[in-house]
Amino acid sequence: MAYLIGRSVDSGLEFSSSELTGALGDSVTVLPLLVALAATTSVSLPHVLVGFGIFQIVWGVYYGMPLSIEPMKALVGLAIVGSLSYPELAAAGLLAGAVLLAIGSFGLVGHLQRVVGEPVVRGVQFAVALLLLEAAVGLSAGNVPVAVAGLAVVGLFAVAGYRSVSILIVLALGGLAALVTAGVPTPRLPAAALFPAGTPTLSTAALEGTVAQLGMTLGNAAIATELLCGDLYDRDVSADSLSKSMGVTCLAAVPIGGVPMCHGSGGLAGKHAFGARTGGANVLLGVGYLAIALVAAGAVLAAFPMAVLGALLVVVAVELARAAFEPVSGRRSLAVVVGVGAVGLAVNVGVAFVLGAVAFWLLSRET
Repeated sequence: MAYLIGRSVDSGLEFSSSELTGALGDSVTVLPLLVALAATTSVSLPHVLVGFGIFQIVWGVYYGMPLSIEPMKALVGLAIVGSLSYPELAAAGLLAGAVLLAIGSFGLVGHLQRVVGEPVVRGVQFAVALLLLEAAVGLSAGNVPVAVAGLAVVGLFAVAGYRSVSILIVLALGGLAALVTAGVPTPRLPAAALFPAGTPTLSTAALEGTVAQLGMTLGNAAIATELLCGDLYDRDVSADSLSKSMGVTCLAAVPIGGVPMCHGSGGLAGKHAFGARTGGANVLLGVGYLAIALVAAGAVLAAFPMAVLGALLVVVAVELARAAFEPVSGRRSLAVVVGVGAVGLAVNVGVAFVLGAVAFWLLSRET
């Protein structure tokens, strides 16, 4: 694996309270998405958590810094809202992994990002945010008071400056309610098998989702993360190296029942903001994910209050939308972001990505 990716940046690891709080900060958006995915598809949550646990540890040790390991939000979001089945998600993850490994190996990341255009990538983020918001409304409709209570807890803690802590508290309360309903599960290791949740199925929807996801991944998980590695940690980690590590992750994790994963600038910034400075944060979080995998029983998941998930997805959707618009400036760029988001919600994200790329190219020719 080291041969594929290149030389390791640093092997320094620390285990302290700040590394632990940094690790928890990175789990805020990851866990709600994974629980929602498991509740709405055939995916096996224990296998998914094992994948996250392994690769948090692998890349934390390899890079020696708290790189974020996140779900590929476009693909996972499409699966949550029913646009992709898990077999289609698995196929898209394998395809995305192969492409990321290839373009990273040939040093093409920067070139491809310039062709697509940042407003198009941000528009895809906005489209996924809108789709997640739509799914959140559907999940919350079954028990509106519970959903409102969940949002109220998040809002109160956010005002006090502890938004990330509030999300973990709401998730923990939902888990406690599920345990009361279903009982405490017996810890057990997930069964080892290839594609335990279904054989990958390549479809038009999977191809469209992959294209849209790659746009987001190149911009946010490769190029933007490269910049943050230098800004926050004074580390020289190339976007092509990050592309290769993401490719290896997808190709290795999906066959064992995982989901497509990537790095992310938001997660890296979040870890830094909460005190993480070394790969020790990844090791701690990885061990935590593996521990949760032992007790992520199906009965408990089935008893998890859907309205609580709805409330958490609202928070994730708002955060994703904020990240989409924050760096955008200029009327034309704003129009592309909004247009891609609207088409993604009304039609699908793949069509929105292609139309947005064409629109961006035409607008660029006029300037």
